[in-house]
Amino acid sequence: MKKALILGVTGQDGSYLAEILLEKGYEVHGMIRRSATGNTRNIDHLIQNPELFNSRFFLCRGDLSDPTSLYRIINSIRPHEIYNEADQDHVGWSYDMVGFSADITGAAVGRILEIIRQVDTSMRYFQPCTSNMFGKTASLKQNETTPFNPQSPYACAKVMAYYLTRYYRNAFGIFASNAIFYNHESPRRMPEYLTRKVTQAVARISRGRQDNLVLGDMNARIDWGYAREYMEAAWQIMQLDIPDDFIIATGEAHSVKEWVEEAFAVVSLEPDKYVATDPKLLRPTNTSTLVGDIEKAGKTFRFEPKVKFKELVKIMVEADMERES
Repeated sequence: MKKALILGVTGQDGSYLAEILLEKGYEVHGMIRRSATGNTRNIDHLIQNPELFNSRFFLCRGDLSDPTSLYRIINSIRPHEIYNEADQDHVGWSYDMVGFSADITGAAVGRILEIIRQVDTSMRYFQPCTSNMFGKTASLKQNETTPFNPQSPYACAKVMAYYLTRYYRNAFGIFASNAIFYNHESPRRMPEYLTRKVTQAVARISRGRQDNLVLGDMNARIDWGYAREYMEAAWQIMQLDIPDDFIIATGEAHSVKEWVEEAFAVVSLEPDKYVATDPKLLRPTNTSTLVGDIEKAGKTFRFEPKVKFKELVKIMVEADMERES
């Protein structure tokens, strides 16, 4: 039985990944930090399953900021695969927490890879990165050779994580792969993220529990995909014979305005009656419209997104409608 360690198992991506790996017969270990002990809603169904919890699904305590806990966990579990789904992944927060974002999102990757080098170089490592690394670019679509030009502390930290992963792969022969994920959403997104902020507001407005929705830039165009599909791609990347770097995206962009309109359409309401904009919600710097070129992933392991824009919005609105029922 293969063993996997998921760092950040309580989050959107980590929880979907845990489900996928358990379905594939893995023994799954998830690292949980102290501040997340009361926030296990994404994995409560796994914890409450007596056939899985402490049988094939285990939780361990640790933190990316603490090298001793990382070493203890990796050395004791000796996983075949390590998926690093833990970081400070909010662009807006990174402007106010530059040092923390640089350490947890960037430098921590070096800590993990160095432990792998010292303990067992046969462990496979997966590093999720972000389309934000491309920042401002002249490329209408970005591929694996497009230069990085990050426009936030978060994106700068992810560039560091990307190159640390490549360095340990090239210098020490570790199976270490990067996936540059474009925006990926699901009902498990936190409400502080734009997509979930919108779908939650739509559900509450339709139930008479909220009066309006205030947003920033409505014209920004984004390549949005479904998080669970992207985690399936992460697993596929880890099964390849040779480690490599891949773009994971849908290859199409839609505006924030389109997301809002589609969300309100699900509940048959007119967004103009409820939506306002506030310049205070604009970011200090913006990226170009980022759209991923997935040709390499498609050729290498037949990646092709199945859940497209309208279906994704519908999935999220309906999930929030159920929560508000």
